[in-house]
Amino acid sequence: MTGGKMDIEKQFNLIAEEYDSNRRKFIPCFDDFYKNTTEFIASNIEEPKQIVDLGAGTGLLTYFWYQQCPDSKYMLVDIADEMLNVAQKRFDGIENISYQTENYIYKLPDIIFDMVISALSIHHLENEDKKKLFSKIYDSLPHGGLFINYDQFCAGQPKMNHWFNSFWESQLAGSGLTDKDIELWKERRKLDRECTVWQEENMLKECRFKIVKCVYSCQKFSVIVAIK
Repeated sequence: MTGGKMDIEKQFNLIAEEYDSNRRKFIPCFDDFYKNTTEFIASNIEEPKQIVDLGAGTGLLTYFWYQQCPDSKYMLVDIADEMLNVAQKRFDGIENISYQTENYIYKLPDIIFDMVISALSIHHLENEDKKKLFSKIYDSLPHGGLFINYDQFCAGQPKMNHWFNSFWESQLAGSGLTDKDIELWKERRKLDRECTVWQEENMLKECRFKIVKCVYSCQKFSVIVAIK
């Protein structure tokens, strides 16, 4: 995993400053995926005391959660220092947000937390590493604690995979992204280890989460909620 970690860290440090401005272009369903789904989930739960954002990058997902739960404490975890530097600029002056440079595959933050969130990060892991991570998250959460994964998935069937991928690429071509942006995106895609929503739901159930539900899905992008 060391080589993979270094590859991911290098790729994402390379694009840290441009990351937010391009993220909307890379995700055609951006508002539903990030904003509306977060509002839906937050409206149905008590405000968490401590939220951990795994693979937090520039803090984009935490930004949407902070709009809903401003009194929660947040710990942003990422392996890329430069991404977290952007996050610190975003949340400058906000005292209930902290940061940790860490590879979460090996170690979760040594704090008490009642919710874990993640966006477009876990799909970089092999399935066995996904399972190990889900098990660690389960063991670390209190009864009723939540894990919410906003991520990128494959369709699970070659023909449907082709439909999803080719349509996504055609949308990017008309989004205003530069040729360099597209080239870097294609390089990052080589790091993807996508599973299907169904496979991930089953992994989470195997890790003993009591409730597991995909609450949003649009082609490549889905949000799965798991409750201990």
